[in-house]
Amino acid sequence: MPSPLSAQTVALVKATVPALEAHGLDITRRMYERLFRNAEIRDLFNQSHHGETGSQPIALAQAVLAYARNIDNLGVLAGAVERIAQKHVALNILPEHYPHVADALLGAIGDVLGEAATPEICAAWGEAYWFLAELLIGREAAIYRDLAAKPGGWNGWRSFVVESVRQESETIRSFVLVPEDGGPVLRHEPGQYLGFLLDLPGQGVLKRNYSISCAPNDRAYRITVKREGGADQPAGIVSNWLHGQGPGTVLKVAPPAGEFVLDRRTDAPVVLVSGGVGLTPMMSMLETIAAASPDRPTWFVHGAQNGRLHAMRDHARALAASNENLRLHTFYAEPEAQDRPGAHYDAPGLITAEWLVGQTPHERATYYLCGPKPFLSALVNGLLRSGVPADRVRFEFFGPADELVEAPRQAA
Repeated sequence: MPSPLSAQTVALVKATVPALEAHGLDITRRMYERLFRNAEIRDLFNQSHHGETGSQPIALAQAVLAYARNIDNLGVLAGAVERIAQKHVALNILPEHYPHVADALLGAIGDVLGEAATPEICAAWGEAYWFLAELLIGREAAIYRDLAAKPGGWNGWRSFVVESVRQESETIRSFVLVPEDGGPVLRHEPGQYLGFLLDLPGQGVLKRNYSISCAPNDRAYRITVKREGGADQPAGIVSNWLHGQGPGTVLKVAPPAGEFVLDRRTDAPVVLVSGGVGLTPMMSMLETIAAASPDRPTWFVHGAQNGRLHAMRDHARALAASNENLRLHTFYAEPEAQDRPGAHYDAPGLITAEWLVGQTPHERATYYLCGPKPFLSALVNGLLRSGVPADRVRFEFFGPADELVEAPRQAA
């Protein structure tokens, strides 16, 4: 553990909360501008969260503000620290990278706040940054050690070969990956993701995370990827490239990471709720329950736009058909003429928190949710308003974690 923060630092950091509320996003945007002047450091990050969506500066601004507000009660940030550490491991962030971030952050504070960024304020934020950095470095070192020590484990980037490709819907494909070295793979926790490093012609080095969509095993991973892009969306650089690849393609892969995982220590009821391609970690959980805990009461609730875009429907139904404790319910937001109720889907419209509370054992069940942000915001807040305890509402969405719930709560 790093040395405790001084009382002066705590007071000065808390005093900057109003400035962060007003200028936090300007500071984080400026920080990344400074940081990305160094191409080596820039390549450590997933640029889709910067250029393509712009979500990372927003998420970081919210994280910095939360840190300042809770600088005297850091226990409430334990979940956020674990989430950040897991994402850093997937990106292969190392201790030598932290000084670059410190310089960029402190420089950005000075650039944006000007004379208000007094030497005392900058010194306090320097101490606060390194306190948090040392916590992260220590936790990440432990994760790296644990990953390397497990059967099939590794650190850094390992070469995997695409063994097979399966079309799951009009826009979603699954890729089965096996190690190029022929060795075993580390058994992931259901819900975790893999980090990928790609050097694409004309694009440079890119990094992406994709959830593992199969149950843990010793031989292979499966990822299930949506080809991003459409009339109102820019084309996803990596997803479109990946959809053009076939068996034999070699990919650089980091070991499984992520803290959004199925709790396998209990047989209490579980409700898996997904929207669109958010089903990928849920399929890993569903396969795991079907194989290892078939007596566990499980609800698999999925929302898709229509049958053409409904991925892995037949696979989920096959699992349910062989397991009397697994219940499936599917919503189609805009069913088409060929989509038959009762055969292809169960109800038109969107999944609602009211439906979940009424149709699942909300007094005892743990809810796992993954999907687009509006989907999650509606369901997470709806479940919390309905009285489901926060520790039984667990969620993941693709992209940086930012404010999702209406009222502050400790992350699950």
